[in-house]
Amino acid sequence: RVSAEHKLRIVQAWKRNGAIVAMTGDGVNDAPAIKAADIGVAMGMAGTDVTKEASDMVVTDDNFASIAAAVEEGRGIFDNIRKTIHFLLSCNVSEVLVMLFATLFGLPLPLLPIHILWMNLVTDGFPALALAVDPKAPDLMQQPPRQTHARLLDGGRLWTITSEGLMLAVIALSTFLYSLFVWQQPIEQARTVTFTVMVVAQLVHAFNAFNCRSDRWSLFHVGVTTNHALIWAVVASLALQVGILTIPLLGPIFKVAPLPIEDWELMVAMALLPLAVVEAIKWFHRRASAGLQKARGDQ
Repeated sequence: RVSAEHKLRIVQAWKRNGAIVAMTGDGVNDAPAIKAADIGVAMGMAGTDVTKEASDMVVTDDNFASIAAAVEEGRGIFDNIRKTIHFLLSCNVSEVLVMLFATLFGLPLPLLPIHILWMNLVTDGFPALALAVDPKAPDLMQQPPRQTHARLLDGGRLWTITSEGLMLAVIALSTFLYSLFVWQQPIEQARTVTFTVMVVAQLVHAFNAFNCRSDRWSLFHVGVTTNHALIWAVVASLALQVGILTIPLLGPIFKVAPLPIEDWELMVAMALLPLAVVEAIKWFHRRASAGLQKARGDQ
């Protein structure tokens, strides 16, 4: 039988090795180790009062499966926070880069302050709230534990955020230049096209499996309809965007112009382009991962 001293030494040894240690127990002799662990877990039904006082969490049904369920819930919350921040930062980076590139190359402003404010409040806000309650990934508990020094946004994710923001910015600027110089549309109409492309592209971006909903699985594997809150958020944002484009009284307020059908076709095609690019990248990643696993199996 392991003594209280040995339990405490085991916990301290794991912590010295950099592990996050959870200790469970129900007796008085478990209290020192529970207190020393990063997460002390006491049994609610069989546990003593001393053990419960020393613990951080009490399992009311004395079922170890409840601990696994709590870990899964915690991982899901962490992932949702990270994907929400990811979505917001990538959208904001795209808006900053659009204005920066236009200024550096001496172009007319593709977006006005009212457009940026609208995107931050409506286009980014509603989907971000919905991503915070996104269902957990199917392979969540198969993922290895995070390191103790792991950041919320590591270098690889920051690079992904920047590259996605750059992709959205290039698409928006290409739309602006095409509308302004190829179709030779008035500046207000070109801005309206660019503004709408940014809005729709960011809304599609919220569904994007690679950057927001899952780091591994395709959007079609995760499922478009698994997050009903996200669907309603996107529908509401699209309805508001169509409203400011079609209601005459709102046009002067938001500095937008009526658009012909050709512009709508261009906007839909350009807005869906990021999804196609990211799905292609995801497909190559899956192929490379499968090939690597097969090579290891052959060895």
